[in-house]
Amino acid sequence: MKDFLGENYVHCGEVVQLPLEFVKQLCLKIQCERPESRCDKDLDTLSGYAMCLPNLTRLQTYHFAEHRPILCVEIKPKCGFIPFSNDVTHEMKHKVCRYCMHQHLKVATGKWKKISKYCPLDLYSGNKQRMHFALKSLLQEAQNNLRIFKNGQLIYGCGDARSPVADLKELAHHLKPFFFPSNGLASGPHCTRAVIRELVHVITRVLLSSSDKGRAGALRLGLQGPRVCEASPFSRSLHHQGKNTPERSGLPKGCLLYKTLQVQMLDQLDIEGLYPLYNRVERYLEEFPEERKTLQIDGPYDEVFYQKLLDLSTEDDGTVAFALRKVQQYRVAMTAKDCSIMIALSPYLQGTSSDQRPVIPSSRSRLAFSVSVLDLDLKPYESIPHQYKLDSKIVNYYSKTVHAKDDTVRSTRFKEHEDCTLVLHKV
Repeated sequence: MKDFLGENYVHCGEVVQLPLEFVKQLCLKIQCERPESRCDKDLDTLSGYAMCLPNLTRLQTYHFAEHRPILCVEIKPKCGFIPFSNDVTHEMKHKVCRYCMHQHLKVATGKWKKISKYCPLDLYSGNKQRMHFALKSLLQEAQNNLRIFKNGQLIYGCGDARSPVADLKELAHHLKPFFFPSNGLASGPHCTRAVIRELVHVITRVLLSSSDKGRAGALRLGLQGPRVCEASPFSRSLHHQGKNTPERSGLPKGCLLYKTLQVQMLDQLDIEGLYPLYNRVERYLEEFPEERKTLQIDGPYDEVFYQKLLDLSTEDDGTVAFALRKVQQYRVAMTAKDCSIMIALSPYLQGTSSDQRPVIPSSRSRLAFSVSVLDLDLKPYESIPHQYKLDSKIVNYYSKTVHAKDDTVRSTRFKEHEDCTLVLHKV
């Protein structure tokens, strides 16, 4: 992922050994702090090993004064494109993005109380108007796609349907010193709106900023398929007004969103086209189980593995090698679809010669920032059958309920406004 996204953004960490008693005590201590929706997943208390990683709610790479306040925004942007594969059998998947469809199933099963207005295609569009709408939607209904930390402490976020997001006024109170240090703005709703607007504008600028280092940019996948999701509330509101959605201004090629989208698009076949190839690999492994190590299914994820990912040909020659390559590309793509972007911001101290971090301007201040990517563990090979079933479940639920309801509303509207006679002619 360092090669794909750039070394500035990815922190590999190191493996450390821990006493088993320590892990056991840690597990007990944190249990009461965990959201209910996460309590079905347990810490591994038996291996005695852990990953030691930097605290990404802090600024990375450079030294900074400890007394300086630090704000961190964590965004889980999800998949930023609509499947373009010919293997897709559900026409709906060519029109509505996975995230917007999945929202309906999650609300129906009680995972969340409200459907979010956020659509990943708006955030990945590069169009500032659409990006602002996407970020405001995340702030209104954060779910597990947005969290905000101040000096390492969570001040805004949502664990599950039973732990609601903190009040926006309260959030604005926390943010005011970052964006309006002179404190010259009156309190009240006007102040809240101004502070939230400032936050959204700053995040947008950071997401569009470039920092090209390392071998990032090895992929050159052109965005195919629709640039607009039909279910996006932003697109729908413009459609009702008789306006076209501004498709996309295009993301700058050096920015993290562009690189993340490129890695996501390694999923060229969609799970529907990928699943038969997974079965091909499975049949081979059933016959030759000792080949699992040679095929690098469990690693090592080294230079050889990386180079194979760069082969983007989609012509199936019927071999296990082709099937395996597509399976591995899919795993990497799914990892990029589920990663988190951490944006750390801190007031810029003018005249500090050692402070060479990138700086972003806001209305009344300048902010030093760093951007990191989190949750980059490669998605397990064994999760592919689950992804196949889940995909079918999401699309079927959306088609039966939401899309069917839309059709009913349209037909009802027609009946209400016009008397019709259907004449049948014998042919």
